Amino acid sequence: MPTRRTAPASGVRGRRARAGVPRPGARGTPPAAPPQSAAVFRTELLALASAEQRRKYARFFPGDDSFAGVRMGDVFTLAKAAIELPVAEIETLLEDDVHEVRAGACSIMGKASTARRVAPERHAELVALFLRRHDRVDTWDLVDLTAHQVLGTWLLDRPRDPLYELAEARDWPRRRTAIVATAAFLRQGQVDDTLALAERLRDDPEPYVQRGIGWMLRTVGDVEPDRLRGFLAQHAGAMEAAALRAAVEKLPAAERKEWTSS
Repeated sequence: MPTRRTAPASGVRGRRARAGVPRPGARGTPPAAPPQSAAVFRTELLALASAEQRRKYARFFPGDDSFAGVRMGDVFTLAKAAIELPVAEIETLLEDDVHEVRAGACSIMGKASTARRVAPERHAELVALFLRRHDRVDTWDLVDLTAHQVLGTWLLDRPRDPLYELAEARDWPRRRTAIVATAAFLRQGQVDDTLALAERLRDDPEPYVQRGIGWMLRTVGDVEPDRLRGFLAQHAGAMEAAALRAAVEKLPAAERKEWTSS
């Protein structure tokens, strides 16, 4: 299935807010009861759609007519109530043509995987579903809802080989997952895999992968700024401009200028 190109994930915080696309902490009105099936979730979700919100999405995602017009805050609230939804029902949501329904499925997977008392068996099922149906996680925002929460957290105390396999995938959403999943490691102060994957993907031709690299490298700078500088000393001259700009975004202005003008 061909992937759709949507707005890039770098530098879109303000536009996300205007369009109602995924952002941390978004909230909506809690549902009366947790959805018990994909059909119920879908019905309750689409009941929240509005023509005004659909027009906002049309401006933010030109050419993509898969949006029904549901605010992401409402998608996330409904997903939070549905974290016990069976994997088969989540897969049904992933197969839906409506973007917000698939975003709901991704949000359920992410929230369920990071729930305080998630059982290892449940998390394993969600990881298996994510990897098996990554064909339905085919836009940058859906990757960002799942990569680090579902897969990254699962790999915290396990071999990271799946990420290096994803980095070699033919489709860019899987390659973006490879680098964005390392956000889970960075939150634990672990930078090695982020740097290794950024090096492996350095010449990737896809802008969404490059922006993912820049985002993760910027976060490396928050954790171990000297490790970021070491990476830049070795690779800055060959990095794509978008990734480099994002990587140095939080460095002092004079230093940013040196890295980007060399």
